[in-house]
Amino acid sequence: MNYSAPQSTMPDMLRCRRCGVRQLALFNDLTDDDFKLVHLPIEDMAIAKRAILYNAGDNANALFTLRSGLIKLTHYLADGSQRVVRLVRPGGTIGLEALVSDSFAHHAEALQDSTLCRIPVAVVEKLDRESPHLHKQLLTRWHQAVMESDNWLTQMSTGSARERVARLCLYLCDHADDSCVLPGREDIGAMLGITTETASRIIAEFRRNGHLNPRCRSEFDLDVKALQVVAGLDHEAA
Repeated sequence: MNYSAPQSTMPDMLRCRRCGVRQLALFNDLTDDDFKLVHLPIEDMAIAKRAILYNAGDNANALFTLRSGLIKLTHYLADGSQRVVRLVRPGGTIGLEALVSDSFAHHAEALQDSTLCRIPVAVVEKLDRESPHLHKQLLTRWHQAVMESDNWLTQMSTGSARERVARLCLYLCDHADDSCVLPGREDIGAMLGITTETASRIIAEFRRNGHLNPRCRSEFDLDVKALQVVAGLDHEAA
């Protein structure tokens, strides 16, 4: 497994219990006694942008919860092309297939500097046997991952190029302040099945129209309502 030399430390238990992401993540429904059992084997990880968390076929002996950043899950086809299966945002669980398989099914790459919690499979299996709370959470997370993948493939592979780029912006939106950090144009093209040039042209158009207002090179304030119209999702917001 290739972690690209991540920083890894055992987290402080009080900090774990206060972590806002925990409310979104795999262990949010555990009791305090359950959490005491699971805490010690969990490791903090930090990986840099473009680092590989794991490759398809790597030994799957842990799963991960993303605390910050953005992780891309990719499946490479026989012809060498790639299909982005899902983007994982903070609170998401990565590598759930480790619970039923000896190897990972996808390539996991950081699109931003990211921090994660690494959870050994043995710990999850033990809690799954002993804690009904975690068993329910595992089933919920698995279903959520399948639904997110289905939704991703539907939203990002259908419609015009403009619609796809608008949907990606909305998908990445931080609704606390209606902002997003966009991946590079080449990544956007690969995710949406369009050329890098088309992705660049549409981003430039959205900037001219005020749909995207730059904070810095890759971070933007979004005109959410305008993007929903472009994406064909304005009826969902009504």
